[in-house]
Amino acid sequence: MKDVAEKAGVSRSAVSFVLNDRTSMGLSDETRDRVLAAAAELGYRPNAGARALAKKQSDWYGLVTEIVTAPFAVDIIKGAQDRARESDKYLLIASTESDPAAETAAIERLLEQRVEGLIYAATWHRAVVLPEIAREVPTVLVNCFDAEGRYPAIVPDERMGGRRATERLLAAGHRRIGLINLDPDIPAAVLRLSGYHEVLAEAGIPFDDELEVSGHATADGGYAAASTLLDLTEPPTAIFCANDRMAMGAYDAIKERGLRIPHDVAVVGFDNQELIARYLRPGLTTVALPFEQMGTRGVELLAAIIAGQSTATGTVTIDCPLLERASV
Repeated sequence: MKDVAEKAGVSRSAVSFVLNDRTSMGLSDETRDRVLAAAAELGYRPNAGARALAKKQSDWYGLVTEIVTAPFAVDIIKGAQDRARESDKYLLIASTESDPAAETAAIERLLEQRVEGLIYAATWHRAVVLPEIAREVPTVLVNCFDAEGRYPAIVPDERMGGRRATERLLAAGHRRIGLINLDPDIPAAVLRLSGYHEVLAEAGIPFDDELEVSGHATADGGYAAASTLLDLTEPPTAIFCANDRMAMGAYDAIKERGLRIPHDVAVVGFDNQELIARYLRPGLTTVALPFEQMGTRGVELLAAIIAGQSTATGTVTIDCPLLERASV
């Protein structure tokens, strides 16, 4: 600042007022222009660390995640980053690769950078246990929830997603609807199954255990599960696959039997994994996981907590919309 002051021919105090945008100090526009021009010419940048110490505010949020290389990671990061930028905040991103020691180390490094708060984002919807040091700053979970109930969480509305998929098939006239589910007991499997059951019950259609099989979240599992369903004495006319990879396998099983999608068997997926859903033939109607919206809402909730506007510790669900293509 001394160099800028000398070049602009003003005091260091004047430089400080201009660079900190203190407009109430009575400086002329000509003085401000001289200071800004001198700062630009000299390549001056404020010391972010010093500014954070002085303001007790860094303008940084930390995002701790195992999903940097996962298909949907960019959507959570984009939603969080875009929303943070609207408030002149920025993200520091630390990858952990699902290693508890790496998680603790990542959070420690982010705290050393004086982040104002943390967002912890997971690959798949599940309960997590965060390192104790995460309690040192406001923390929000995204696509997961705290097993101990201490942190607020943003998660997809899996149950409603299961309802949307089943309602779409019912609306198309199907009454015998098979379900290829994920591995049992994980939240997505339990809640998507719950939505499926609710809609069938409301339509007066009895549950049939033969129509509910697991595809273990893989394309091969989806192929095997669809084969089981299609070989029943009374096969389904529609199949709800609890992820798009299993739907891809189901397509193969259906076509091997000389059946047509959607004329003979309709299919709905879940996730909206773009490289699968958009490029299957016919295009896959699927329920989208709202990754970008969860990232956005996570930052909004974190900002509210930091500002003292929220003390939330519960779970917020984000809608999972149905995306129509051509498989129903």
